[in-house]
Amino acid sequence: MPSTRRQFLAGAATLAAAPSLAAAPPAGRQVPSLYRTRIGEIEVTAVSDGIINLPPQVFGDANLAESRRLLAEARLPTDGPVPCAVNTFLVNTAGRLALIDTGSGEALGPTMGQLPANLAAMGVQPGMVDLVLLTHLHRDHAGGLCDRDGRALFPTAELVVPEAEAAFWLDEGNIGRVPQGSRGGFAYARQVAAAYQGRLRRLPGGASPVAGVTSIDAFGHTPGHTLYRVASGADQLLVFGDMVHVPALQTRHPGWGIAFDVDPAGAVATRRRVLDMAAADRLLCAGMHMDFPGLGFIRREGDGYGIIPAPWRPLL
Repeated sequence: MPSTRRQFLAGAATLAAAPSLAAAPPAGRQVPSLYRTRIGEIEVTAVSDGIINLPPQVFGDANLAESRRLLAEARLPTDGPVPCAVNTFLVNTAGRLALIDTGSGEALGPTMGQLPANLAAMGVQPGMVDLVLLTHLHRDHAGGLCDRDGRALFPTAELVVPEAEAAFWLDEGNIGRVPQGSRGGFAYARQVAAAYQGRLRRLPGGASPVAGVTSIDAFGHTPGHTLYRVASGADQLLVFGDMVHVPALQTRHPGWGIAFDVDPAGAVATRRRVLDMAAADRLLCAGMHMDFPGLGFIRREGDGYGIIPAPWRPLL
């Protein structure tokens, strides 16, 4: 005789009441946030630094109603802070380890600063990193370069900063050109330059800082904001920094800037150009603020874009 719904629920309740023979307390924390992918002969590991919380207002008060609609559609908070992933990418190429961005370190609160523990979980200590490549000098990308006393956290790494980015943030004459909340970036840039003195390389646009990696100018969000193309054979990965901060919003509305943009119009123009290129060329993209592990493909959707998450693969 087929079982009834009542019999099924009664059986489930009996099982739930039975004592567990292998009970363990909840861990209360996430496992190491790491994910590897292969680009030809190059291995790239997404390494999370955690999340920051952004109020929807950073995309402009005029866009609040539409922001809340899209956030609800994406099952994200609509009235409080929106979680924003912060990813870094470790590139193993030609026998060298290059880390693209460093997260925030201790600068942005307890939900961040997970990079060192996640690197350690994969057996990588800071002294093993040969180069640190920055997309730009905002704290959620460069705050992990130094400890709270200003000492370099990557003791032997060469620090590679885009030429235009270094020139801007190391000149305090530019302080009036940035939003009020970003002006601490000038003092931090000086701290970074002192900590990595003798190991700081200014990278011209279009240059290759290490085998298989080429920089691409993407100015606007900051004056030297830079992307990195990782290529080996026919395979490519576009590490595209701050093209989007909350993908549910800025892909659908690429014309929306964020309060931290130094050149709002330039940031919008660059976002449209890069997203259009990524969609047209079917590029695998790695976003610092895309949901971990931050890998996906861009597709056109009406007047905007969408992201297709790259499929998880158990083998490289």
